[in-house]
Amino acid sequence: MLLAAPGAWAQQELLPYARECAEKIGPIPAFDCRKGTRVPITVNGKTPVAYVPQMTCDRPSLLPPGEGENTDGQCIPESRALVLRDDGKVQISAYCRQKKIRPANTYLYDEVDLISHNVETGSTCWFQALAPNPLSADKGLDGRRVPPPEEATPPPGKVAAKDFWNPPVKTASGNCGSCHDSDPFMYSPLIGQTGQMPRDPLGLYANDIGEDFKKWPKPFAISTRGNTCTGCHRIGSQHTCNTAMYESVGETLSPYLDSWAMVYPNSHWMPPGLSMSLGQWETTYRSSVEELARCCKDPKAPGCIVTPITGASKP
Repeated sequence: MLLAAPGAWAQQELLPYARECAEKIGPIPAFDCRKGTRVPITVNGKTPVAYVPQMTCDRPSLLPPGEGENTDGQCIPESRALVLRDDGKVQISAYCRQKKIRPANTYLYDEVDLISHNVETGSTCWFQALAPNPLSADKGLDGRRVPPPEEATPPPGKVAAKDFWNPPVKTASGNCGSCHDSDPFMYSPLIGQTGQMPRDPLGLYANDIGEDFKKWPKPFAISTRGNTCTGCHRIGSQHTCNTAMYESVGETLSPYLDSWAMVYPNSHWMPPGLSMSLGQWETTYRSSVEELARCCKDPKAPGCIVTPITGASKP
């Protein structure tokens, strides 16, 4: 009976999805969030003496709070980023996120996200775990051993996968694919500074595993002939077209940005590692950005190139 109990329902939903992901992409190992790279939260280029709720910083999180979450803002220390595998065939990354301010030695987290991607086929899987609301600094997800989503029986005394990870239908309801519309691993200044992010910006990409994820709208890549930006990466037709592209060139500013982050070159995070003057940036990239903005607003406009983003299997 599928409706026997919440735990039974989650097990029947999560494990088949996770097993298919492991089969078609690769197994996911257990991991310890604390061994990930600490995501720096700096203010005007320096580590602050103390962190306070709702503060501003150089590189705030671009992930908005979940509905009804009582977070401490977008500049919370002690999040961790991990690359669990990146060998040219399989890419697996995890992000152990803090939404409440906790001590540096904490093992508690408010959210754990994991992306598993097959470079050769484009197939991509998504896993998410959320601490229950209301969030509290002294409660949260135990990140000392995050179980493999496909693990049916945990080691003695350890949490089971079905009790840690959300069922696929709940993860899919977050519509992660709308923001990750260009490729599985979207660059942001927050995560980019850790170096813990696989890259497959022009490779195959499809959310073709799990019925709940197959329902996500299929993104398109927007470009124009000879466009400088799309020579390095795609511009997805959803969040990238509507928001991320403007954030990356300093035209849309998060309210959590400090004064350091509002001045060029810190206000521009595309391309990463800028070493040119603002005048040089304008000469090199401005017309390409304007052309992309025109095509994002009207993909059928003259000169716009619209290409489906797919995996090895045709949609």
